[in-house]
Amino acid sequence: MPQHLTKSCLSAHDQQVLESIFNPLELTSALAPQLINADSTEVLIDVDDYAEPKEIVEKSKLLEIEAVKLVEENHLDEAAFEKFREALALTPKRASIYNNRAQALRLAGKDEDAFDDLNKAIEYGATQHKTKCHALCQRGVLYRKMDKVDDARRDFEEAAKMGSKFAKTQLVEINPFAALCNQMLRQAFDQLK
Repeated sequence: MPQHLTKSCLSAHDQQVLESIFNPLELTSALAPQLINADSTEVLIDVDDYAEPKEIVEKSKLLEIEAVKLVEENHLDEAAFEKFREALALTPKRASIYNNRAQALRLAGKDEDAFDDLNKAIEYGATQHKTKCHALCQRGVLYRKMDKVDDARRDFEEAAKMGSKFAKTQLVEINPFAALCNQMLRQAFDQLK
């Protein structure tokens, strides 16, 4: 008669080993407790430290929202990009605009332009951790698409430290040994059930 093993049958140390295998970056995310809500990947701290007056920043945000809505409605034409340009004219260092425009550019098949915007989003996103995290993930995806795995890994590692579950998943995917190990362990546990 087969024995039914559960995780609770294992010692605390063995449970930690399994956890580190199934979630390889969970224990190494030193920055995550300071920035990330334990129940989500949402960043708790984002500081608006723009030099522009609050009214200008708010107008820029509204223009950015209009641009994003146009993109969501599949209007990847000049109208959406003009809204992004207007928002940037008001607040040229708002990382969020660059990040969102990069997404629109990627959807429009303009990866090189998207890459430039992502670099700016990361540079200007020093205090906008959520935006910087998203930009790192987007740039990591572009690096993967360009077969620049080491560059992708660096971006995903930084985003993972900021709490991105997506980045953690990408890191496992680009690490063939971790992916193989996870697959073998899951198969072993499935056979025990």
